[in-house]
Amino acid sequence: MTSYFVDNWDPAYGASFEASTAPAAQSTAQVNADVELPAAAWRPLTAPPTVRAPDVVLLVDGVRRIDASLWTREEDGTSHPGLAASYAAGVVRCDLRAGAASLAGALVERGLFTTSPTAGDITAGSVRYGVRQISGAPDPARLIPAVQGPLTALEVAVSTQVRGESEDLLVVDGPLRNRRQLSRTIGYVKTQQSQYLDGALTAVVTALRPGERSPVFLMGTAWGGYSWYLRLPGPSGAPWAGIVRVECSTELPSQEAIELADLSLVTLPRFASTPYKDPRAPQNLIPIAGLERRLRGLLGDSRLLHRALTLAAARSTVPAGL
Repeated sequence: MTSYFVDNWDPAYGASFEASTAPAAQSTAQVNADVELPAAAWRPLTAPPTVRAPDVVLLVDGVRRIDASLWTREEDGTSHPGLAASYAAGVVRCDLRAGAASLAGALVERGLFTTSPTAGDITAGSVRYGVRQISGAPDPARLIPAVQGPLTALEVAVSTQVRGESEDLLVVDGPLRNRRQLSRTIGYVKTQQSQYLDGALTAVVTALRPGERSPVFLMGTAWGGYSWYLRLPGPSGAPWAGIVRVECSTELPSQEAIELADLSLVTLPRFASTPYKDPRAPQNLIPIAGLERRLRGLLGDSRLLHRALTLAAARSTVPAGL
C-alpha cells in the first residue's frame, strides 16, 4: 500500500514568477521575415479601414494551483515526489456590439501528479485527485511542468464545447502550442522571454505606436507558426512597454494569417487594461483578468483542501486493521 506525506511548506511560496515584458535572450529559432513584406522593407503597419472588429470575441484561459506537495513511501522502502494540483479552464464571451462580457463555460479538474509506479487516486474529503503517473526519475522539479499538458487539454475541451460550430474569433492567452487545430484562433503572448528578430527588425517593433503592428513573420520553432507584434494603448515608457506577440497556425495560408493580424490589431486594443486597475497593464487584457479571478474561485479554498489532503495522507499511513 502506498503512503503519502504532505510537506508543511506552503506551496504558494516561490510559485509565482512574473517575467519581464522585454525579451531576455536571443532565440536560436529560424525566422522567415519575408512573409508579408521583404525584411528590408519592414515598417510599422496599420489595419486597412475596411477591417472591423468582430461582433463576438471568445477569450480562453486556464489557471492552476498546487494544493499540496507530497511524498510516497513504497513497499520496497523507496520514496517518490507528488503534487496534488487543481486546475481550471474557461471561456469569456465578449459581445462588442452590446458592450457585455459573460462566462460562457468553465471546467475544473484535479490531479495527483507523481512518479510513483504504485500510487492511486487520493480522496480528500469530497474531492478526488485522480492519479497521473509521470515516467522517469523521481525528480520533484519535473512535476509542476507536467500539469500544463492536462490544463491545455482542458482549455481545448472548454473552447470546443463553448464554440460549437461558430466561427467566432478565439483568443488563447499564451502561445498556441498544441491548440493549433482550433480554427480562427490566435495566441496572445503578453510577456516576451525570447528575442526572435535581428536588431534591424527589432528596431521596427520597438518603434511601433499604439494601434500599429509589425509585418507577419514565420518562426521555425518546435511549435512554429505565423507571428507578429503589436503595441497596445497605454502610457509611454520602456521600448517594449505595451508590446505583445500574437501568433496563428502555419496550417493557414499566409494571406489568412495577414488577415488575422489586421483583425487582432482592431480587436485586442479594445481589451487593454489600465495601470490603476492592473499592475500588468496594458498587456493583461481586462476579460482575461476577470476570467482568471473567476476560475481561481472555482478551484475552492486552498486551506481547506490542504487540510483535507493532510488528513487523507495521515489515514494512508495507518497500518491496516488499526
